Amino acid sequence: MATGKESDGLDNLAFDMGEQVNDQPTEKAGKTCGSGCVAEDDRNKPTYCVTDVPPWYLCIFLAIQHYLTAFGAIISIPLILSEGLCLQHDSLTQSRLINTIFFVCGLCTLLQVTFGIRLPILQGGTFALVTPAMAMLSMPEWKCPAWTQNASLVNTSSPVFIEVWQTRMRTLQGSIMVASLLQILVGFSGLIGFLMRFIGPLTIAPTVSLIGLSLYDSAGAKIGSHWGISAMTAVLIILFSQYLRLIPIPVPAYSKTKKLHTSKFFIFQIMPILLGILVSWLVCYLLTIYDVLPSDPAQYGHLARTDVKGNVVNDASWFTFPYPGQWGMPTVSMAGVFGIMAGIICSMAESVGDYHACARLSGAPPPPRHAINRGIGVEGLGSLLAGAFGTGNGTTSFSENVAALGITKVGSRTVILLSGVFMILMGMLGKIGAIFITIPTPVIGGMFLIMFGVITAAGISNLQSTDMYSSRNIFVFGFSMFSALVIPNWIIKNPDFLQTGVKEVDQVLHILLTTHMFVGGFLGFFLDNTVPGTKRERGLTAWDKMHLEDSSNNLRTEEVYDLPFGITSCLSSQSWIRYMPFCSQKSHKSQYKSESQGNEHGTGVIDEFGL
Repeated sequence: MATGKESDGLDNLAFDMGEQVNDQPTEKAGKTCGSGCVAEDDRNKPTYCVTDVPPWYLCIFLAIQHYLTAFGAIISIPLILSEGLCLQHDSLTQSRLINTIFFVCGLCTLLQVTFGIRLPILQGGTFALVTPAMAMLSMPEWKCPAWTQNASLVNTSSPVFIEVWQTRMRTLQGSIMVASLLQILVGFSGLIGFLMRFIGPLTIAPTVSLIGLSLYDSAGAKIGSHWGISAMTAVLIILFSQYLRLIPIPVPAYSKTKKLHTSKFFIFQIMPILLGILVSWLVCYLLTIYDVLPSDPAQYGHLARTDVKGNVVNDASWFTFPYPGQWGMPTVSMAGVFGIMAGIICSMAESVGDYHACARLSGAPPPPRHAINRGIGVEGLGSLLAGAFGTGNGTTSFSENVAALGITKVGSRTVILLSGVFMILMGMLGKIGAIFITIPTPVIGGMFLIMFGVITAAGISNLQSTDMYSSRNIFVFGFSMFSALVIPNWIIKNPDFLQTGVKEVDQVLHILLTTHMFVGGFLGFFLDNTVPGTKRERGLTAWDKMHLEDSSNNLRTEEVYDLPFGITSCLSSQSWIRYMPFCSQKSHKSQYKSESQGNEHGTGVIDEFGL
């Protein structure tokens, strides 16, 4: 989820990496230090840089950790979309959606690390597209029929029911695919650099914050199914992630020097959401087998039972292979396209910040323009693939996994490549997705309570670089936020107000004006760029600092960001390559080196980028 940015805890190791590194040969340690990535007197430098390859057992452990870090956010997206797709009572199809989104996220991770930005950055679903997708599915012509809300009336194998949800999915697919062309164009044409000049903290803050705030109704419905279980889940996640995160668990380990010994494993820090879900899930199971929870669907608390979803695990196949067009030929809704585009613009702005943070934490030079252009373009291709496969969502860079690099001090892209392989394998195991579907509804509600709150706070944290003592900034942010809550709420209650006489225009206006993040982001963007204010007051001075070159890093830019398999070397001899803004050029490299040398004698500003 490209919104959950964490600043505290980055200096704390999630695993006792010192013991792992000390087990390696002296030559490896020397090589790592020699690359300018780690020094004995600087614990903030990564142990393994972006181009280094840790031992195989460390790669496997860290790859699984990255998968688990992204697990909570990725699995939430199909569960939210299932309501708008009329799939509340079709658990088997929900499990297939989970398998599909994991498969596509793994595939896009491999593409991004190999041919995109080439940094160790994991790709996952984005909540920036959930809000406009739900706005589109809430339109009068796409609202679910009343009979789909009644489990006793739903026959999941009925052609009528299948057509109901697949029609909505195909329309959502086509809208995402068309909207992703904007991101592909902006990335590979180099327009992202131009657009970022006008997007500052006062645009990003309301946009991201409203992603979380707009989902309060969905979270509230699930929490209300059993307040006790939801509260327990939320309390457990808070306990694990905030109070117990620095408490290590001793685990057996083996090394050549220390033989069999115990090592420290900070399990509460790296997987608090998963632990909270598992404990609450277990409690619900015990309450179910002892018939503490009511078995009557009409009684309060029935949805907390673990047997509500029936035999979904038994019915699911062992192996499934998602493929493009598995739900039928995608169709396009122009209204949906404009709504999805608003979310994609927000996703692009966040990803640029993630690239710079990932480069710093992985010991790489700041990404040059051609690498950023290529990264955004590949993210657009990822959203195109996600739409074609039928995830109901797009892909973006996951900020939580960027933060995990600072925790583990391992910035190797080999780890992320392996994590992408794991995600593809998990997406092909049908029963794995089915198991996740059996999580009781109030447990999911408790997780949403934490997750959406963090997303909201992460958006507001973008204001730290602005002058919030300024009445100008207070006005821009406050007006944008409040208007984005009032306008969509009123339009939803008065859907017949927008009557221009042209059906397509009415649909576009309805989706845009009922998408909270579009209303808030547009107002923030317009006011921030038109109301007079200094760059320092608007936060643009601090915002631009992250683009300064870090001359202390000895890794070469071409070593990290050039295309693999000698592709860049082959292309460099072609004359037309200078017209490709997503390819490295010799002139660009020489310019970068001269700028880096100039920065050594220029301003002594320290580049600080808070996650």
